[in-house]
Amino acid sequence: MQMVSRSSVGSIRRNSLVFMGILLIASNLRPAITSVGPLIGYIREDFTISSGAAGFLTTLPLLAFAILSPIAAKLGSDYQQERVVFAGLLILLIGMLMRYTTFFPFLLAGTAFIGIGIAIGNVLVPSLVKKWFPNRVGFATGMYTTTLSTFAAIASGVSVPLAHFGLGWRGALGIWVALCVAAILFWLPQLTRKDQQNTNQQTLALPSQSRLWRSGIAWQVTIFMGSQSFLFYSLVSWLPEILQSQGLSTGSAGAMLAVMQFCGLPATFLTPMLAGKLTDQKGLAFTLALLYFFGFSVLLLSSSPALSIVAIVFIGVASGGSLSLALTFMSLRANSVKQAAALSGMAQSLGYLLAALGPFLIGLLFDVTGTWNLSLLVFVSATVLFLISGLGAGRNQFVSATAPEKG
Repeated sequence: MQMVSRSSVGSIRRNSLVFMGILLIASNLRPAITSVGPLIGYIREDFTISSGAAGFLTTLPLLAFAILSPIAAKLGSDYQQERVVFAGLLILLIGMLMRYTTFFPFLLAGTAFIGIGIAIGNVLVPSLVKKWFPNRVGFATGMYTTTLSTFAAIASGVSVPLAHFGLGWRGALGIWVALCVAAILFWLPQLTRKDQQNTNQQTLALPSQSRLWRSGIAWQVTIFMGSQSFLFYSLVSWLPEILQSQGLSTGSAGAMLAVMQFCGLPATFLTPMLAGKLTDQKGLAFTLALLYFFGFSVLLLSSSPALSIVAIVFIGVASGGSLSLALTFMSLRANSVKQAAALSGMAQSLGYLLAALGPFLIGLLFDVTGTWNLSLLVFVSATVLFLISGLGAGRNQFVSATAPEKG
């Protein structure tokens, strides 16, 4: 009994440390990106670059997500996942350090490293959640997603105040190095663990992609993932600039980006739980699309600061809920663990490729027109795509083109 008790206590302690480590890693998966948007005006002025070139700073990580997602899954299958995630943290740290530069191509290279590091975490951390907490996947995933979104919001909100405090835009971006170092040090003990090593390899062994690509629902999940990511990363990059054009100060516009993300946190946590209890999720997708449409319409038709705040709240709730719903679809629409992994790889790879167009396209449209109105119309159009794909992905069906796998 004493041996069992000690073993049980040891297991609880070990799992608690792993859970804390996962949350610490999650806290690093967005700040290096979301901290850029409020500072993009300073970066553009410092390097004397166009809005399109500045938007490429947030496009690069998304391209890395698209390219690296299937590669990260393969690495997690071939090697111990904990070690691959640790390597991703090191790459992320190198990328953040490279942004202390006065040479724009070097800034782009550091941004690409950041995208590679985060892409590894995007793919493998949810797998680690399933590996270490198979009986509490819903709760652990909700905590993981909420932590990710919380630190994304904090990074957006503190960037401008930190820059004004005397750190400049480089210091405001570089402050997140400390959080990355903390995650690296905390995750070190996981590199020596032998228990549960590679138990999830079968989960990561992906079935044939050819049949999956012929599935209508798989494409609807992918387009839903891509459209919500397109909207989120475009807003992260350019919402402060849009609000400044409507009369808000630099600090207030950056704060509104943080408000948008904080307003989405309850929806981020609650949406997966609600989605799992519903027969289908079409109503959820419709509601989120309606919130998006209202918010973007207000920004397009009114320049009132008060109405802009209301619009930001609606957009924030829609953004938080749509991310969780996109991730939930990858499980609900699959009838096996392998199928879910394959669908996740397809949706994240192609979805982030679609999202990568956003920041660059929105910046380019402003360079050409000198106004944000056309960009806001693009957001409305993306909302229509979000709605159509969401209604399809929300049907109570499995990915039918992929046959159920035999146990």
